[in-house]
Amino acid sequence: MYMYMSVVYVSCIWHINATETKQTLRKEYLFLDLFYSNGAVLINSKMASAGVDNRSWQKDAADQNFDYMFKLLIIGNSSVGKTSFLFRYADDSFTSAFVSTVGIDFKVKTVFRSDKRVKLQIWDTAGQERYRTITTAYYRGAMGFILMYDVTNEESFQSVQDWCTQIKTYSWDNAQVILVGNKCDMEDERVIATDKGKSLADQLGLEFFETSAKENINVKQTFERLVDIICDKMSESIDTDQSMRPATTITPTDPGQAPSNTSCGC
Repeated sequence: MYMYMSVVYVSCIWHINATETKQTLRKEYLFLDLFYSNGAVLINSKMASAGVDNRSWQKDAADQNFDYMFKLLIIGNSSVGKTSFLFRYADDSFTSAFVSTVGIDFKVKTVFRSDKRVKLQIWDTAGQERYRTITTAYYRGAMGFILMYDVTNEESFQSVQDWCTQIKTYSWDNAQVILVGNKCDMEDERVIATDKGKSLADQLGLEFFETSAKENINVKQTFERLVDIICDKMSESIDTDQSMRPATTITPTDPGQAPSNTSCGC
């Protein structure tokens, strides 16, 4: 049973450092709904973005009709295209005007997989080191990660191992991860070959996609595959739990005979 709470509007201001005081970044958070499920508090929020129509997002976020809710995180170095990737999937929009994410942001999208209505909380994290303490706090409870690097940036590829270590450190053991090489449309500037990305994914035991948020290549497929993996793992877990339950034996009694009085210590 869910308890719907009132809307809360909060305006937060960050002063990044002394040299950026004149360029104070203002972000406005719209917390759409706060509800309780089996004692756990789930908060749906949206960081308002100028120039983007949020009405469909708000409708999706406020909808409480779903079978599962999955928390997903997009992580990776700064400027690999995480925000554009999220906007392409959630809003089917793309613009090169996005600035670096401050702290963390997220969108909500509802999908249908295996006859189930699945509500996705997709968190877009800042890649800069100075926000790492903030973003790693959101790893807890995440069921899936999209670990992204930029195929035109060698440093972002070299950082994949470090990001994997953070996932293992701050998330739960059953979190599923997909490795994504973004900006595959920029072939003239590519420095990371597809085979090199696939080899690293195999080494880490991850599935692998090359994507382009700009050209809408493999964006939807990446999210759908991640959701399918999570659903499969959930089904396996349920099957395992049921197989481990001891069988209950019921001994029939004579209809004319009262059941034996066993001492239960009650």
